[in-house]
Amino acid sequence: MHRRRWFHLVSIVAAVAAVLVLFAACGGDEEEESKSTPAGSATKATAKAPELEDGVLNVGSDIAYAPIEFFEEGTQNPQGLDIDLAKALADELGVSAEFTNTGFDGIIGSLETERFDILMSAMTVTEERQKEIDFIPYFDAGTDILVAEGNPKNVKSIEDLSGLTVGVQIATIQVDQLQAANDALKAANKPEINVLTFDQNPLAVEQLINGRADAVIADSPVVANDARLSDGKLQALGLAVEAAPYGIGVRKGSSELRAAVEGALQKLIDSGKYKAILIEWGLEGGAID
Repeated sequence: MHRRRWFHLVSIVAAVAAVLVLFAACGGDEEEESKSTPAGSATKATAKAPELEDGVLNVGSDIAYAPIEFFEEGTQNPQGLDIDLAKALADELGVSAEFTNTGFDGIIGSLETERFDILMSAMTVTEERQKEIDFIPYFDAGTDILVAEGNPKNVKSIEDLSGLTVGVQIATIQVDQLQAANDALKAANKPEINVLTFDQNPLAVEQLINGRADAVIADSPVVANDARLSDGKLQALGLAVEAAPYGIGVRKGSSELRAAVEGALQKLIDSGKYKAILIEWGLEGGAID
């Protein structure tokens, strides 16, 4: 009788021990799974954006528009406001950022054909562009004019470019501004502006330095940067004509991605990281609320 009870007790203890071992093993698995979960994955899951399922935010940009986006001299390392901001957005989304260098005149078409997820390329938000893609505003900038040091042609506005040769990057808002100015000059029977278009802004600046152009027209932070890097050869007029926001471009229909990026941008603004990035590039004057 006592022996039977003793065997019964041993059986119970063994069963309890087995349960405890199983419980410990399950707990260990859960701990390992938690450790292996990538940082930010919860944010990515919340975003529910199909474009982010590969763990990458692909960004299209025309990387030749310093200080907004440009390659570090002698390398293929992109840097600038848009580059740092895109990396910070990707970090908030729990993914990495990759950049595709794309000509500005075809960048919207490349976004629409899904060559990349979003575009960040100092693109001013306009009604015409909004017909093609959606935008998330993130920075304010206007148009400025770059001239030779001393402003020998006494240029004070776009209208003062009448009869002069002006360099500009193709497909930018400045092309439209020059066309509008020429329409007004023609109506007033005044000499029109001789417009030279280039694939990239640095090519236009080169023409100004070489004396083949009288001025270059571009976004205000870009003009200021070109003047700063010219060793005193060029100067910015300090204008901010038709100030408007830059926008992060998103395909129409990519509502989940747009919401995710908007949320990430707001977090960067609230945390102060957004302002810190602008300060690093000396562009805090263009901060949005």
